[in-house]
Amino acid sequence: MATADFFTAVPAATDFAANPAISPRPAYDPRDDSYQIPLVGPNMAIKNDYTVNIKEDVSTTPVSVTQVKEAPGLYITGLGSQYPPFLFPPEKLEGFIKKWYDLETPGIKKLLTINQTTLIQSRSTIKAYEDPFWNRSVPPSISELDRFFRKSGVDLTVQACKKAMRESGSAPADITHIVAVTCTNAGNPGFDLLVAQKLGLRPETDRTLLHGVGCAGGLSAMRAAAAMAQSASMRNRPARILVFACEICSINVRCDLEEVVEHPEETKISPVLFSDGAASFVLSNELTPGAKDKAVYSLVNWETATMPNTAKELEFMTDPSGFRATLTKEVPILALKAITPMFEQLKPFLAADSALATSGKAVEATDFDWALHPGGIAILNGVQQKMALHDGQLRASFDVYKNHGNSSSPTVLIVLDQLRKMGEGRDDVMACSFGPGMTIEMALLKRCRHGDDE
Repeated sequence: MATADFFTAVPAATDFAANPAISPRPAYDPRDDSYQIPLVGPNMAIKNDYTVNIKEDVSTTPVSVTQVKEAPGLYITGLGSQYPPFLFPPEKLEGFIKKWYDLETPGIKKLLTINQTTLIQSRSTIKAYEDPFWNRSVPPSISELDRFFRKSGVDLTVQACKKAMRESGSAPADITHIVAVTCTNAGNPGFDLLVAQKLGLRPETDRTLLHGVGCAGGLSAMRAAAAMAQSASMRNRPARILVFACEICSINVRCDLEEVVEHPEETKISPVLFSDGAASFVLSNELTPGAKDKAVYSLVNWETATMPNTAKELEFMTDPSGFRATLTKEVPILALKAITPMFEQLKPFLAADSALATSGKAVEATDFDWALHPGGIAILNGVQQKMALHDGQLRASFDVYKNHGNSSSPTVLIVLDQLRKMGEGRDDVMACSFGPGMTIEMALLKRCRHGDDE
């Protein structure tokens, strides 16, 4: 589907056969004087796809139909989250800022006002803000921040990965692929290699590092890993994919504050919103022994889209003293505009064994637990109101936001990890995140309940 058309939902009664933009067209093949019609479902949850070859002939010879293999099962068999040990409550921000800036500066005054309204009780940081590293007269350079991430960020990520691998029962030699994501480091070789080496993974482990996806990164990495797992299934190979995300947003605090002072006419919220964290999970395909029996969630389906003409609304750009973040006031509005069409696109593809799928009732947003990326209180409250969700359906998102803030890419994965620890909940889970582009990512998952869980 073209991005320009994404936000216009296709009515349920659309006549696909009459729509040439949607309906597959015959392709003439002169080699055997035939037409080929690919009747391939648009995503992996459609279990039976066919390729039909129709020879242009008046004979009654039966049409040959080739059935494609059923879509492979994908299972999250272990998750792990890791926050650093220090907490930064909002009441400490004023004392930190006044070391360098006049609190009556227009941009600073606006920031301190916003700081009182975020509803964040504390944010996790890799260092205490009293640490000399943050309190020098000259802010750390981008090269210093790079070295800091490649030590402290890697160590934090390794802790999260070990938790996920331990739960999944995966030894380092079992990992076939890794998919990593960060936006707070741009060094090469990427931090994915450093994490792999610390974990003792095999040198031939297939590595992929995503960059430029920001807060959407956790689900971007899940989508990439799912494609890899499906590819392995098609090659008749097991796949245990270690996915991890890490952001050390606190390293940009001095850069963020300078941006606040330089552009008082804009509303800059990074210094009161972002935090540090890492998350990981192991995704296995159905050819991995024991994957289904160990699964925490099954990954049913996913979608992604970029909203046209929104690239300037959400940015994270390199600066000599860090990364400068831009989040305009349009971001929550755009996020709310995007979420309903994508939910409507995903909801028909419930797992075959989902009670909701066989209930016969119309599927609504209120039938799911939601792992929503807590990008800010405006997004959380806006989605809750728009989708008519009650507090319990967003309990993990609110909990992570309130106690740790927004850690960018790992946050939605941390929410998924937290959600399965917060009571029985609903079988079906919708995860959603937003990032630069602007981009929306959404994934449909199902809780896997085993005998000892019931």
